[in-house]
Amino acid sequence: MPPSSSANSTPPGRPVVALHGVGKTFESGTVALSGFDLSVRAGEFVSLLGPSGCGKSTALRIIAGLSEASAGTVAWPGGSGELGFVFQEPTLMPWASVAANVRLPLTLAHAEDAAASAAVTQAIDRVGLADFANAFPRELSGGMKMRVSIARALVTDAGLLLMDEPFAALDEITRFRLNDDLIALSGALAKTVVFVTHSVFESVYLSRRIVVMTPRPGRVFAELAIDAPYPRGESFRTSAEYAGYCRIASQALTRAMAAAA
Repeated sequence: MPPSSSANSTPPGRPVVALHGVGKTFESGTVALSGFDLSVRAGEFVSLLGPSGCGKSTALRIIAGLSEASAGTVAWPGGSGELGFVFQEPTLMPWASVAANVRLPLTLAHAEDAAASAAVTQAIDRVGLADFANAFPRELSGGMKMRVSIARALVTDAGLLLMDEPFAALDEITRFRLNDDLIALSGALAKTVVFVTHSVFESVYLSRRIVVMTPRPGRVFAELAIDAPYPRGESFRTSAEYAGYCRIASQALTRAMAAAA
């Protein structure tokens, strides 16, 4: 097993959100989740890892309040504060500039103009798009569009960031770069992140903890702590430690698939 490290930054704090025995059955009769348990603590970066269709995105949408659980409870020990959601697709308004797209949550919240403008400028700068504030989505690459989507999720200064396979459609070079940027952002801004992915390699690189899920109906099969210190970079991605963690996560995912079969 890869060695543990005591060089991690401040350990995660109090629970932010906890799902207990959550189930989700759709009107079609499809059972997406059954007996799903998850507790996320402040400052954690948690990845939900599993095959397509295992209920990862459903769990995320239930946390976000975009879907209701059919069974079980969702608890917010500290109160349900602001959260940001990054979807699989950037979902940008094609007729609006980068700045207008990022400003959308503040517009919907009727935020005061001066404060909203400052927050938009700051969010765009944080994702490295300061020179593209007036550009339109058609003028941006896929990676840049996803940066706009992340900026929109950050603009309300939400403490909890929910990300639903945001980099799955991107090329490997862009994906690696955005993984690095996300680690830097989550650390600098002290965000709690729940990240959905079906990539073992991405989950190990990004996470403090990986929750391995069974095929549908989704349940927690295993939880893996990734004790490598932050910040992580190319030296970790090419290390024996990283390869060891990837092997452990891959084996856990294989066992989850076999147990369901």
